[in-house]
Amino acid sequence: QVQLVESGGGLVQAGGSLRLSCAASGRALSTIAVGWFRQAPGKEREFVATLTWDNGKQYADSVKGRFTVSRDDAKNTVHLQLNSLKPEDTAVYYCAARAGLLRVGANDYDYWGQGTQVTVSS
Repeated sequence: QVQLVESGGGLVQAGGSLRLSCAASGRALSTIAVGWFRQAPGKEREFVATLTWDNGKQYADSVKGRFTVSRDDAKNTVHLQLNSLKPEDTAVYYCAARAGLLRVGANDYDYWGQGTQVTVSS
């Protein structure tokens, strides 16, 4: 069993930055894949980024070059750095974990955090 807790969301102006964190307990994040997803009001949950146990990374086209995923093994935490934020990035951001290979579908993830709100004003 893996427990995930996100933090770091908030209100920021367009062009600003935030760093989201996903702290885990129950299993080392260095042994599993962690994904970031987001869900805006009235929209389906969508893939943002993923980081595998061997540091493989994949990003959604909409965030490539602006968001960066990384891991702090000492703190068993995965971060998502959000730069050059746009109003369309406004959503609840979730981290999720799965054992196995890199996947971008939300249904492929077994464990989920409660989410953290990111709001970008224009």
